[in-house]
Amino acid sequence: MGAGIAQLACSSGARTLLWDPDAAALSSGVERVRAGLEKAASRGVIPADSVSEAFSRLGPGKGFSDLAACDLVIEAAPESAELKARIFRELSEIVSPECVLATNTSSLPITQVAAAASHPERVVGMHFFNPAPVMKLVEVIAGAQSSERAVAVARAAGEAMGKRVILAADGPGFLVNRCGRPFGMEALRLVQEGLSTFEQVDRVCRMAGGFRMGPFELMDLVGVDVGYDVQRSFWELSFGEPRWRPSPISARMVAAGRHGRKAGRGYYEYPPGRPEDPKPPEAGGGDGLVVIAGDLPVAVELREAASQAGWTVSEEAVEDVPWLIVDCAPADGDLDAFTGEPDNGGGAPLQGGPQVLLCADGSLSALDPAGAAAGFHALPPFDGARLVELTRTATTSSAAAERAERFFASLGKQPEWVRDAPGLLLGRIVCQLVNEAAFALREGVGSAEDVDAGMTLGLNHPRGPLAWADAIGLDHVVAVLDALWEETREERYRACPDLRTRVWAGRLGARTGEGFFAY
Repeated sequence: MGAGIAQLACSSGARTLLWDPDAAALSSGVERVRAGLEKAASRGVIPADSVSEAFSRLGPGKGFSDLAACDLVIEAAPESAELKARIFRELSEIVSPECVLATNTSSLPITQVAAAASHPERVVGMHFFNPAPVMKLVEVIAGAQSSERAVAVARAAGEAMGKRVILAADGPGFLVNRCGRPFGMEALRLVQEGLSTFEQVDRVCRMAGGFRMGPFELMDLVGVDVGYDVQRSFWELSFGEPRWRPSPISARMVAAGRHGRKAGRGYYEYPPGRPEDPKPPEAGGGDGLVVIAGDLPVAVELREAASQAGWTVSEEAVEDVPWLIVDCAPADGDLDAFTGEPDNGGGAPLQGGPQVLLCADGSLSALDPAGAAAGFHALPPFDGARLVELTRTATTSSAAAERAERFFASLGKQPEWVRDAPGLLLGRIVCQLVNEAAFALREGVGSAEDVDAGMTLGLNHPRGPLAWADAIGLDHVVAVLDALWEETREERYRACPDLRTRVWAGRLGARTGEGFFAY
């Protein structure tokens, strides 16, 4: 990481000193910078004739004393509070009073690190993402005493390096790692509850959600042991926030030495790693009447996809017996987002054919107790999904299950049968991502724009959670969270108050013109 940051610095035009107390590590770091510059030139990221000039601005330091003339010092030492405290204590005695001191920590509170410096107001966080020369984001974090000038210097340095700089307040995980917590933690919870296997969670996230990697293969890449340390850090720093409770699965994996790729075995064995995803069926072949009820965005997108696949589509019950009813309307007794009155989807319960219910405001078991319906869950944008989750209960009829599977296959989606729960697998993970982002926004950790930029540029998520919530519909998100709370009574599923107030105000997202963003 240190070599990557040094590469960015000298490429930006700054005279750069690289120092490490280990002479071999320092020499290796300098060579890594040279190799990194040459690789960047070969890929067309920087001009080929700029490599020598950039490298000429880099020099190895001989000790802390060489840093005396620096305007900015970025520390990228291992994540040890004691080590960083010692470094900042010594640096404070060497550099000028105007020098800004930045730490690249990803987990330690900036305020804690700054406390060791003689002038804590000049200490900030500059959190680069690995690999630093490739990732497009830098997170600048202000501690409790960080001055506006220190934040401005750090921001200017990040922008000079060609990065999108986002500002975050000090706290567990800052902005990006905090908002990304549910991706792994909710996946672990699904497996812990016996609702899925880790392979299935990963497959659903990739094929239905568009994530480049599933949460378990990502844990293997980062290091299961590293992730577990972060879990415990979040838990301790938050004084026991239920959303951040460490997973016993992670503890067992670490105890067994299954630390991920670096150990040859984590949730997968290496080689071969995770299995290949199945190829979705070709779309088309619809040959009957399908009723798709409801006004949620997913219902609108389903009607369009079904029409393109050849089905005759209606939004409400008709005299003819439909081949399948896909019910995406709120369950009886739910409140309409605008009027606050009970909403049963706009009329009498749909009847006349096999049914498949959207498992948003409840599990299938809760929505259709002892009934014959099958269940499903999907999220916008539906056209980009390659998989749809289906579920059934002991009383689901074979006709409902078979027709649900055939219907979604006709839309070009791989049907995946999962255990019953509100939101099924992907919905539960994504709604918790939205919920965490909403809490971070409410607490002033960062702006909505920075939240979404951080998740897409820093964690390679397919879309930012707040823009995704606007596409899904905030009422849909709250329905899933409330159903999880109702059926589990776990504090981790309490919806952020700001989500609920937006729904009450009719600010449901893109379809109403305003949610977290304006449209």
